[in-house]
Amino acid sequence: EAAAGLGEGLQDPSTAPLPQASPLARSFQLDYEEDCFRKDGAPFRYISGSIHYARVPRPAWRDRLLKMYMSGLSTVQVYVPWNYHEPLPGVYDFAGDRDVEAFLDLTAELGLLVILRPGPYICAEWEMGGLPAWLLWKPDIVLRSSDPGYLAAVDSWLHVLLPKIKPRLYQHGGNIISVQVENEYGSYYACDYEYLRHLLGSFQALLGSEVLLFTTDGTRAEELRCGTLQGLYATVDFGPGSNVTEAFGAQRQVEPKGPLVNSEYYTGWLDYWGEAHASTSSVQVARGLEDMLQLGANVNMQVVSWYMFHGGTNFAYWSGADFKDQYKPVTTSYDYDAPLSEAGDPTEKLFAIRTVISKFQPLPVGPMPPATPKYAYGSVALRKVSACPEVCAAPAWHCPAAPRLSLSLQYADLLDVLDVLCPSGPIQSRFPLTFEAIKQAHGFVVYRTQLPRDVLDPATLGAPPHSVCDRGYVMLQQEYQGTLERDGQTTLRVTGRAGDTLDVLLENMGRISFGANVSDFKGLLGNLSLDSSPLSNWLIYPLAIDTAIQQGWPHAALLKSSSQGRAGPAFYTGTFETPGIAWDTFVKFPGWSKGQLWINGFNLGRYWPCRGPQQTLFVPGSVLHVGRPNNITVLELEGAPPAPFLLFLDRPLFNKTLSRSTVATE
Repeated sequence: EAAAGLGEGLQDPSTAPLPQASPLARSFQLDYEEDCFRKDGAPFRYISGSIHYARVPRPAWRDRLLKMYMSGLSTVQVYVPWNYHEPLPGVYDFAGDRDVEAFLDLTAELGLLVILRPGPYICAEWEMGGLPAWLLWKPDIVLRSSDPGYLAAVDSWLHVLLPKIKPRLYQHGGNIISVQVENEYGSYYACDYEYLRHLLGSFQALLGSEVLLFTTDGTRAEELRCGTLQGLYATVDFGPGSNVTEAFGAQRQVEPKGPLVNSEYYTGWLDYWGEAHASTSSVQVARGLEDMLQLGANVNMQVVSWYMFHGGTNFAYWSGADFKDQYKPVTTSYDYDAPLSEAGDPTEKLFAIRTVISKFQPLPVGPMPPATPKYAYGSVALRKVSACPEVCAAPAWHCPAAPRLSLSLQYADLLDVLDVLCPSGPIQSRFPLTFEAIKQAHGFVVYRTQLPRDVLDPATLGAPPHSVCDRGYVMLQQEYQGTLERDGQTTLRVTGRAGDTLDVLLENMGRISFGANVSDFKGLLGNLSLDSSPLSNWLIYPLAIDTAIQQGWPHAALLKSSSQGRAGPAFYTGTFETPGIAWDTFVKFPGWSKGQLWINGFNLGRYWPCRGPQQTLFVPGSVLHVGRPNNITVLELEGAPPAPFLLFLDRPLFNKTLSRSTVATE
C-alpha cells in the first residue's frame, strides 16, 4: 500500500465501512456527509509538502523525497511546468532532469502519495508561471482564457502530458490521489468560466471521470468567485499569520460540505533581488500547523505564497517575477526559508513541524537522513597564483592558507564573439523587435545600430517608459557606457561620432509569473532615441550562449589572456580540480557585479551580489567532476573585479553577511 499507516484516521480495511464497490477496488473520493476524504472507503487525512522536480537536480530527487517521508508527510504536491517540457511548439523534452514520470515513480517507490498540479498555469514564481514564451509569438493572445489560439495550445499539451499521468492515478494502481486544474485562477483578471469548463472537460476526457479534480485560491470572496467551478472541489491557501477559522470559513462559503483543505500553507516566502532575505518563524509555522490539525484539516505544507517543503534552485533562466507597483524579479535561490533548505538540509523548522506531526500520527521508523556533505573548495583565482602549501582547518573565506585552485584567466568581450553566439547572423529591422518576435525565449539579445550624427556634446540616449525589458547594457564603440533598467534608469548621456557603433545587450530577467501581466514581452519594446530623435536601422542578434557552451565553447577556443577584469559584458573562463570529491558547494563572487555562471556546461543561474540579498550560488555536487578539470564560464555583464576570482564555501550567504549558521542572514 503506497501510504499505509501514514494518514491519520486510516482504518483497518477489515473494520472500516466498506464502499459500494468491491472491497478490492482502489478509490480516493470526497465524502460530503462526513466532511472528509475516503481512501479505499476509509476516512483519510493527508499531510503533504511541495517539491518541484524542476528545481532539484535528478541525482538529488531520492534524498529530498526520503527526507520529506521521514518528516511525517504522507503526500507530496508536484507542479508540472509546461514550458520546461515544450520549449517550442510540438517539441517535447522529458529526458534527464525533465523526466517527470521517473520522478513520480520514485515517489511511489518511497511510499508517498502525490497531489499533481499540472496547470496549464502554475505560477510557482517560475518563468511566466509555467506557460511557454512561444505563446506570445501571437502578440494579441489572451492567456488563461477561452482564446481559441490559447486553448488549442493547451489541448495539444494536455494530450501529451495527461496520458503519462493516467496510469499513475490511484484508481489505476498508482499513487496520484488528486489533480489540480489551473492555479489561483480567481487572482487573474479574466474570470472566464468557459475556460475553466473547457479545462474540466479536457481533464475528465483524458484522465477519466473518477479522478478527484480540485482548484486552489486565496480566501477573498472575489478570488473564490472567479476561481471555482461546479465539478472542481474548491480548496484555499493561506499562511501561518492567518486566522485559521476565518480562512476555512471562506472555503465553507463555496464548499459547504466536504473536507477542509489548505492547499498552500506558507512555511516561508520567496526572495526578490534588492530586498531583504525572507524568513518565517519556526514557532509561528508550527503553531499554525497544530491549530489546523486540531481542526481536522488536510494541510499542504508550502513555503511561499504558493507552497514549498523544499524549494530548491531557479537554475538557468527559470526564475519568474512579480509585479507589485514595479517589476520584481525573483532570486536564483528558491530556498524559501523552507523546512528543507535549498541544498536539501533539514532545518530547525523541519524538526518543529515533525514534532507537531508526531502529536497526531506516528512518524516513520528510523533516523532523518543527514545533511548532504558540503565542501569549501576555497578561492579559485581567475589568474595565475602560487598554490598555498597546505590547507588550514579554519573556514576558507578567512584563512590565508585556504586552497587556492589557480587557473589562468581568459576572457572574450561578448561583442567580439557574436559570430559564435549567433551563427545564423543578425536580423535586420528598421525598429527594434521583441524577443518573442524573433522567437528567443530566454537569455540575451544584442541590438546594434549606428549613431546618425556627431555627438560632440553629451546627448541623452533614452528609452520610453517600461520599454527596456528587463536590463540593457549599453556599449558605444565597444566601450561600456552604463545600464538601462526596467522601472529604473532609462537614460544615459553619451558622446560619439557619426557612424559609431551603438550596441545594447538586452537581458530577460524572467517573465512575470503572477497577476494580470503574464503577457510579459521581453527585449526593447520601444525605440531608443538620441535627444528625442528615434534611432533606426537595427541589427538584432539573438544569442544562443547555452548552446555554444554546451558544445565546448569557450574552453575549446583561443581567447585573450589577461590578469585583470574589464568593464562591460565579457566571458571569463578557467578550470579547477576538486580534491578527489564532488560535494555540494556554494560559490561567492567577491567584487563581481552581475551575470551568469556555468560549471561544466550546467547553467547555475544569475548572480547579482551588489543588488542582493543572495550572495552565493548553490553548486550541486552532481555537476562537478572528480579526477578531471571542472570548466568554469562566467558571463559578467557590467564589470569584473581588477583581480577576478571566485570563492567556494560550504554554506550559503544571504543579506551580505557572513556567519557560522547554516544560512547566514542579517
